[in-house]
Parts: sequence; structure tokens; C-alpha cells
Amino acid sequence: MGETMQIRARGIRTTVAALAAVAGVAAAAVPAAAATTPASDTPRFLEPAELPPHPTSPWYAGPATAGQPDPLPMCVGEALPSTSTHRDYWTEFDTNAQQITVEERSEQRAKDFAALLRKDLAGCAKKLMQQDPDITATQKYYGRLNVEEGADVYGIHTVSAWGSSDIGLFSVGRDGRTVTVVRWGQMGTFQHAQVADFKATTVTAVNKLY
Repeated sequence: MGETMQIRARGIRTTVAALAAVAGVAAAAVPAAAATTPASDTPRFLEPAELPPHPTSPWYAGPATAGQPDPLPMCVGEALPSTSTHRDYWTEFDTNAQQITVEERSEQRAKDFAALLRKDLAGCAKKLMQQDPDITATQKYYGRLNVEEGADVYGIHTVSAWGSSDIGLFSVGRDGRTVTVVRWGQMGTFQHAQVADFKATTVTAVNKLY
């Protein structure tokens, strides 16, 4: 399952935003038919059916949208440039997802950007608790996937002082000069993380960029 790192912190301040970013904020329902189809020379995004299957709900998706997501996803959000493109996904329950893609000017810039995102995710739990001492965060590294120039998968679990528990899975993958981030989240713990399905989704996401 990879290395596990747990860091605990105590305090009185509460920050709802950090936890909301783990599970994600469900977008207002937009019919899947509203999603736009990117041109053939631009990176393609995941379709709803390519996400980890939900036991009782279909997945829905908004259009691929230019710019940074709002709100920014935790840990990787600060590094995202304005040239990002993102697509939001949600179910009828608490499970949701997001894909963010960045086209860099060169393959070296893309390589450096992917490395920065991996570094941010590797230190995510520690950073969350520095920002909010009412959060206990635990993270796992689920390994590297052999797809195009590679993809890395991480899991982050947060528990708040007021009792909420959220699990998020993140991946960073690269194909040439294009980097994509996939995020999946819901209420729960590592036990509820659909790691195998998320890895398959990540491979699909990187393979279908072009």
C-alpha cells in the first residue's frame, strides 16, 4: 500500500475550506450533454464512465473549462497556472472528482512542473495541519504507474476536530509537454478509497490526452 505518514496537530482554529477541498465541492448539476468536445489537437478529458464506479449513482460532468478551478484543489492548487484547463465530475451523493490539465511550452517545463506537483502532494498532510491545527492528516503513496512518461498516485485522509472524515486520491501524470492532475474524493477513510479503480482512471486519463 506504500508508505504511511501520520502527523497530528492540536488547536482551536477551524478551516472548512481545507476539508472541503479533500472531498471536493459538488458542482451544481449540469447535464452531461453540456460538456464540450475538445479539438483533436488539444488534450482530451475523462468521460464520466471512465471514473471509479459509484455503487449507486452514475457520474455527471461539466464542460472542460479554461482557467484555474474555483475553489483551488488542496495542496496542488497554488501551483496551477492561469493556463490550466479543468473539468468537474460529481455523483448524486458525496463522491466527486476533477481533472486539471496544463500544456507547457516545452517538455522540460512540463517535467519540472510535474515534479513540483509531486513534491506538493508528498508534503500535503504536513502542510494541511500547519494551516489548520484542528485537522489531523494522514497520507499514503500508492506508487508510480507505467503510462506515457509516468504517473504517481497519492491518498490523503483528513479528520477534523468537529468529527468530519474525508478521503481523497490524487494523481499526477505527464505525456510529453502536457501534465494532468486527477482528483477523486468523498467522505470516508483509506478503507473507502477505490485505489485500484482510481489507478485505472489515471492510466486512461494520461493515455487519452492525445
